[in-house]
Amino acid sequence: MIEGTISRITGPVVEAKGMFGSRMYDITKVGDIGLVGEIIKLRKDIAVIQVYEDTSGLKVGESVTSEELSLAVELGPGLLTSIYDGIQRPLPIISEKFGVFIPKGSSVGALDPEREWHFTPTVAVGDKVGPGDIIGTVRESGSIIHKIMVPNDRQGKISGIKAGDYNIDEAVGALSDGLPLFMRQAWPVRKPRPYKRKLDPEIPLVTGQRIFDTLFPIPKGGSAIIPGGFGTGKTVTEQTLAKWADADIIVYVGCGERGNEMTEVLTEFPELVDPKSGAPLMDRTVLIANTSNMPVAAREASVYTGITIAEYYRDMGYDVALMADSTSRWGEALREVSGRLEEMPGEEGYPAYLATRLANFYERAGRVVAVGADDRIGSVTVVGAVSPPGGDFSEPMTQNSLRISGAFWALDTNLAHRRHFPAVNWINSYSLYLDSIQEYYSNNVSGDYGRLRQETMEVLQREAELQEIVQLIGPDALPESERALLETARMLREDFLQQFAFHEVDAFCPLAKQLAMLNVIITFHQSSMEAIRRGVTLSQITELPLKARISRMKEIANDKAVDELKSLAGEITAALVEIEVL
Repeated sequence: MIEGTISRITGPVVEAKGMFGSRMYDITKVGDIGLVGEIIKLRKDIAVIQVYEDTSGLKVGESVTSEELSLAVELGPGLLTSIYDGIQRPLPIISEKFGVFIPKGSSVGALDPEREWHFTPTVAVGDKVGPGDIIGTVRESGSIIHKIMVPNDRQGKISGIKAGDYNIDEAVGALSDGLPLFMRQAWPVRKPRPYKRKLDPEIPLVTGQRIFDTLFPIPKGGSAIIPGGFGTGKTVTEQTLAKWADADIIVYVGCGERGNEMTEVLTEFPELVDPKSGAPLMDRTVLIANTSNMPVAAREASVYTGITIAEYYRDMGYDVALMADSTSRWGEALREVSGRLEEMPGEEGYPAYLATRLANFYERAGRVVAVGADDRIGSVTVVGAVSPPGGDFSEPMTQNSLRISGAFWALDTNLAHRRHFPAVNWINSYSLYLDSIQEYYSNNVSGDYGRLRQETMEVLQREAELQEIVQLIGPDALPESERALLETARMLREDFLQQFAFHEVDAFCPLAKQLAMLNVIITFHQSSMEAIRRGVTLSQITELPLKARISRMKEIANDKAVDELKSLAGEITAALVEIEVL
């Protein structure tokens, strides 16, 4: 243990002298009450510490102790259904023990040491095991089997292992060198967990949201950002993704968001029903809450805590989706601490290493073959919300995130004001994963995916061009073909891209139904254009009763939708061919 004394206090940044032998990122206990801190800078015998708790009341001369260990999270059974703060202190347990407010210096274990779990071994005495190998399983929740893995610093032969009920502090087995094996392990949050190899992002993360899955898809192991101004629906979109995304585990990080927004998450998530299993959604969710009124330095730690927990479940072979809401608040925390350190500021006051920190975070996403004898494949998909001041996408957080992430889902204030959900601007958004995912769509959903998406984007882009003319001279001055295109674009916007998050059918739309819906609209468009070339007027086309059926197709039951929509597309073609020229 290395001991020193406080020599300077600047908000969440504390300097301590007499800290010879300290290392970067070592955890410290600051002051007489033992506030949790982390060394972020060393100069001779002076250690600069960012403190993860409120430093009011600290005095120069109080003691500082380095624990000579990096900031780490506890990993093991009991993570799911938990609600933690930024440094993995369980908030419900703290509330029961201390009341509404977290007392300074409070130390509560992340995992319940008294709770017993039924351990079922998957190896036998004499078996040789190495890092990452699974030695047994625990049913952590109704749908998730927790796989107990050998820590990365251990290997050897199993000298003893036995099924039974154990708590996390009891050894479930031992190696031939005498080292015990527990159900829990620790991992430093700033160090990515190792893997054998990273795989190409070829399998889509199905979200059930048509604008994401069809126009701007993201694969399992990919990364996306959702930038948007105040009130555009970033939090609602992330909650919708958390509920419906095709992921086994959800890690939701509320990083610096307003307390009332995080309160909604904490109260709504336990009540949400998992559409896959019918059990509570919390059974496969970990929540990390670090609100805007909590210590600023812990904001920076919260995203690393979340991504480390996500990597742990990835190594078991699960697909994990991490929602970070919002990374802008994380950037603000970096900026504040950097200012306290008197570092040279970069653009808009952010530290010069902002891009590097963002890259280190987003690049921990990926679909990988995990370490271990069996080739377990797991993934971590990262979706980060960005809150640019005034909705200005040219600010540093958005631009630096943009360079790193593979999908850009730009939220639009005007769409949000028109109650269009999700309020994603289809002109400004894009996905770099289209080429890698298209083969999966073609082989498993529909060979027409590429054609349908391309024609959809052409119609929407042409509509954006025509809107300038319409605003000047009105739609009646346009030729019939252009007016027909505007009608198709309206269908795409209102009948396809717009989705009702609380509708029992429309809240989740399977891939097959999405492409069948798109095929109906594109068929209507092509048949309309052909009819107009024959001399049919747009008014004749819009009077068809089939048009009302198109507007209601999102309400068709998902299990019947493909057949009904295929039939509807055929009826549209036939009806438009039969229209007589006036």
